[in-house]
Parts: sequence; structure tokens; C-alpha cells
Amino acid sequence: METKIIKIDQDNLDHKLMQEAGDLIAAGELVAFPTETVYGLGGDALDPEASKKIYSAKGRPSDNPLIVHISDFSDLERIAKTVPEDARKLSDAFWPGPLTMIVEKGDAVPYATTGGMDTVAVRMPNHPIALDLIRRSGCLIAAPSANTSGRPSPTEAAHVAEDLSGKIAMIIDGGPVGIGIESTIIDLTEDTPMVLRPGYITPQMLSKVLGKEVVIDPGIIAADDTRKPKAPGMKYKHYAPKADMAIVDGTRKHVIAKINELVASHRDDGKKIAVIATEETKQFYDADVVLSMGSRADEDSIAHELYRILRDCDELDVDVIFSESFSTPRIGQAIMNRMLKAAGHQVIDTHVKYDKIIFVAQTGTCREQMAKGIMNDFVLKVPMEIEARGLVVQFPEPVNQKAEAVLISNGISTEGMVSTQLEESDITETTMVFTMESSQRERIIESFADIDPEQVFVLSQYVGDELEILDPYGGTLQSYGLCYESLRATLKKLVKLLNANT
Repeated sequence: METKIIKIDQDNLDHKLMQEAGDLIAAGELVAFPTETVYGLGGDALDPEASKKIYSAKGRPSDNPLIVHISDFSDLERIAKTVPEDARKLSDAFWPGPLTMIVEKGDAVPYATTGGMDTVAVRMPNHPIALDLIRRSGCLIAAPSANTSGRPSPTEAAHVAEDLSGKIAMIIDGGPVGIGIESTIIDLTEDTPMVLRPGYITPQMLSKVLGKEVVIDPGIIAADDTRKPKAPGMKYKHYAPKADMAIVDGTRKHVIAKINELVASHRDDGKKIAVIATEETKQFYDADVVLSMGSRADEDSIAHELYRILRDCDELDVDVIFSESFSTPRIGQAIMNRMLKAAGHQVIDTHVKYDKIIFVAQTGTCREQMAKGIMNDFVLKVPMEIEARGLVVQFPEPVNQKAEAVLISNGISTEGMVSTQLEESDITETTMVFTMESSQRERIIESFADIDPEQVFVLSQYVGDELEILDPYGGTLQSYGLCYESLRATLKKLVKLLNANT
């Protein structure tokens, strides 16, 4: 089969060419097209033969469900057995956009599209070419990523051509995609909504819209999940480059040292080695190929570059890839989910075993002291020394009176709580520093040049909360009580994370 490639400007659609593409879909053929996430391989979702063609072209296991792409909410009502109220809320907030919802399927959807499941995955893409193609075809379009199954997803038309040229009727070249990782998938068929694949839309964003808890499937980070996949990407190896790949996790200093040690070892074996790094660290590596994902501060860039860089490694014919980990605050879980699958869950852990926590805020008399008191009230699997420090302490002062009153009313002793200035000597290699605000973290990093920035965390960001711990100073006793409750909820999450990593 000859694959026709057409170039379309998403801001000025060529209606004749778009209609040609739509007619191919309607005739049961396959067309690759851009979305805001990655390129998709589209066929008529309600035609079982078209779905079978998709599985065949990709070499995709037939029990791996396809996502049905729609252009109007009424399309969901056509193909779902019932439309949950949660689906309506989420569609109002995030459609069109990078969110896929799993609902019970109606009779119109063939099992060939759902991988034999009684549920169907549905999303409305936020891309003018994708939406126009759906409308012109007169079909709902089943579309997984337009790549050979298991390979890195395509973010450019050239990636699609590399994998699928000669296997499909047409490729629409709409330029590079915007986001670069696949949509978030949320299962709405259970009592509690569950994220089955992380993406640009986070569980926190979903929970805020729904007004209730959204849980994360533990299989997202599991290396040996053997369940029947309810959503794309749950079971099979995905996103993998041709070379062996391992992720090196830990603080910046230890990761750089370990990767350089591994590079030297593999170079002695005659291997061509690539390192995936960031703009901040690329100059520290001595490898055959060093590829930057962008600045660690720009997580959107990291997500956008991921698949392109994995494909670049294939083009450069490297034998081994060592990558830094990318646990960024907002979509780091989505990025790491893809990287773990690409690496076959090969992770080299260089983390230091921490034995001390220092809570830091401004004066050393309020939030940091409350955090210390609350933390000592919890049980850690491995005991840690808990301290509180201030950034601006002229002389030792007792804990703030209102903070003290709140702590005592909750049964927490304030004996020995005195403000102390944070000094560089307080922070050893095995110390975790948690600040209440981003500005405080920045100040510590600027003030102490020899401190590893990856030992200093904003407390709320570390546990995945969007809001920082507000300063109650100057407020009422009630505001101190609210601060206490906020801290306690946040620290409960911190303890859970620390105990899980023990």
C-alpha cells in the first residue's frame, strides 16, 4: 500500500484535502492525524474491521483497548450505556482537551474497539485538524498513538511515516504536537473515580472539579501488573527505544556521579552510550551522546521532548541509555510513568537514606514549630530527628503564643520549642529540608551554595498539594487553628510517602 502524506496548516485548513481524509475514514481506511497530545492512528470506531486494521498496522495486542475520539458531547451519549454525572462535570471542565473518560459501552461500540471490554474509553481532542477530520468523516474515530506498538509515541508526522508508511492510507502532517504525552485516562465505572494513566490533567485537577477523591491506580508505577488492561498503556511495554535504558534516581549530585560511573564502565565494553539530561546538568556528563530534555524548571518542555529524544536515540544507534529521573511537581508522575515503561522499569536508586528533617519558615516561631510538633506526633517506620529553623532569627524566642495554644489544645507539648536561625552546618547529606513557601526554598538555595538543591523541598509540592501552607501570623486564634489542620493533613501525606519509601 502506498501511504499518501498531506500537509495541513491547522490555522488554515485545506477543506478539499481534509474531506479526502474524512472520506478515507468513512470507507474503512486508516488515517494518521495530529492531536494536541501525540499523533493518532484513526479508523471508524464503530466498524470492527477498521479496528482490526488498526491493531494489525500497529502490531498491537487485541486486548489493548482503543480510545474513541468524538467531536461533540452528544457523541458520548450515543455510545455510552449511561453517561455518569461525573462525565458531564469533567467534560465541561476539560473537553476538548487531553482527558479520556472510561464509561460503560453501549451496543453500538464493537468489542473489537474496546479490546473485549464492556467499557469504552472516550475523549474529545483539542486540535482543529482532529476535530475537523471527525466531523468530515461522519464517524467516531478510534485512534491509538500512530506508531508501531511498543515504540515511542509520535510527536511529528515523520515519526509516523517511519513506523507506518506502507501500512496505512494517509498521514496528515499538521506539524509538531503541543503537549507531547498522551491524555490522562480516568475510569468512571467504579464508585471512586480512578486515574488509569497519568497525563497533563492531574488527579488534583480532576478531584477539584468533581468535589471528591480521585485515586490513582497502583499499576501506574508497578513493574509486574498482569491484569487485563482496561485502558491503553496499562499492561504492555510501551514507549521503548531500541537501546537498553535505565533511569538513575536520586539527588542531582548522586545521579550525576552514578551516571558518569556507569558511562565509564560501559565504554570499556565498547558500547555507544547516550545520557538524557537537562539544560542544568548536560555539561557534567562525559558520554558519546548527551541529550537535553530542556530546563528542569519547564516541565511542559520535558513532556514535549520525551518521545522525540527517545527516537533520536534510535536514530543515533546508541547501545545503552542512562536517564535522569524527572519527578517534576505537576505532571512529573505522567512523565515518569512513560519513562519507566520505556526503561522496562529498570531504575538505579542512588537516594541517600535520610535521618533528619528540618522544617523552615520565616521567624522560627510559628508554622515550622507547629510542623515539628505535629510530625513528632506521627510514627515513622525509620525514626528521624525532627527540627525547626527560621530564616530571620535575631535572638532565640519562644514559640508564638497562639501557635502554642493550638498545639497544647491538641495534646502536643511545646516544651523546648525556641526559634533558631538556620545555618549551613545544620544541613548534612542526610537531611531533608521542608519550607512552607517557594520563596523560602529559593532563599535557602541562594544563601547556601554548597547545599544540594534537591535536598530542599516546598512541603506542599512534595506531597502533591497545589496550595502552600499559609502564614497565620497576625491572624486570629481560629486562623492558627486552620493552619494547624492544614499542616496536619499535609504532614500525614508526608509520613505516608516517607514510610512507603522506607
